[in-house]
Amino acid sequence: MASSRPAVLFDVDGTLVDSNYLHIYAWIRAFDAEGVGVEAWRIHRCIGMDGTTLVKTLAGDDTGQGQLDELKNKHSEFYRESAHLLTPLPGARDLLRRIADLGLQVVLATSAPDDELSTLREVLDCDDVVSEVTSSEDVDTAKPQPDIVEVALDRAGVTAAEAVFVGDAVWDCEAARRVDLTSVGVLSGGVSRGELSESGAAAVFENAADLLAHLDATPIGKLAASS
Repeated sequence: MASSRPAVLFDVDGTLVDSNYLHIYAWIRAFDAEGVGVEAWRIHRCIGMDGTTLVKTLAGDDTGQGQLDELKNKHSEFYRESAHLLTPLPGARDLLRRIADLGLQVVLATSAPDDELSTLREVLDCDDVVSEVTSSEDVDTAKPQPDIVEVALDRAGVTAAEAVFVGDAVWDCEAARRVDLTSVGVLSGGVSRGELSESGAAAVFENAADLLAHLDATPIGKLAASS
């Protein structure tokens, strides 16, 4: 049953687990296998988007359903091949445990497919402090659409005013902004401080460890103090 305790919603890829560049490489291989020429930097700019939106952005809106499905399947296949390289980002585990100790809910608000999410949770190894989780099964279209954020808030039993979202991509901040949810950005996904701020992040930190070191002065610290 959902709790009424304030919640901190977390993106996982690039925010808690160092996975973004493995996703980029998997997409490079997937597009190459399908004979679709896409520059790596363009892929990086789209990481964090809904998979279908990413493919259509990079390969064109006229991409047929068959090729779209094949590209997404190949990405998943190539990503699994490198999953042994996944590691938690610095401070990720300590940050989640500290937030739980403050009496706040820890919510994994991700649109990762269930198989990828299972791997990410295993790598993160913090299920004992996680209150709620979302996945791609919960929405038809993920970030930058706010649907996954709304599902996460609903599962946590809180309003946007009773939560903070932490993410590494402009799509995270944009999705949060669309539901008037305060967001905090981290640079560990490879997106610049300026872009995260312009997308709506109230504060930006190097990574989870940096956020943890300054937690009391962040929107998360204020949320804890007011709860």
